[in-house]
Amino acid sequence: MCDTRHMREHARTRTCKRHRFPPAIIAHAVWRYFRFALSYRDVEELLAERGVIVTYESIRQWCRKFGQAYADGGPGRATNGTWTRSSSR
Repeated sequence: MCDTRHMREHARTRTCKRHRFPPAIIAHAVWRYFRFALSYRDVEELLAERGVIVTYESIRQWCRKFGQAYADGGPGRATNGTWTRSSSR
C-alpha cells in the first residue's frame, strides 16, 4: 500500500481546481511514476486496470506540475511519529 498523504496535501495546496480528477488520483499516478520509474503509458495502463481512464499526456502534465513536490518532500520512513526522508535515497 502506498502512502501518498503528503502528496494529497500538497496537491490540495497547489492548484488542482482545473483538474478533472481528484487530488488522490493525481497523487497516486505521480507517486507510481517516480517510485517505480515507470513510463507514462505504464502508469496509464495500471490506472486503467483500476477503472481510472486517463491519458498518458495528463499523467505527463501532472508529473511536471507536481513531481517537484514529490522530490522535495515525498513520503519517507516514519520515525518517532514524524515523516523523514531516508538517507539511503
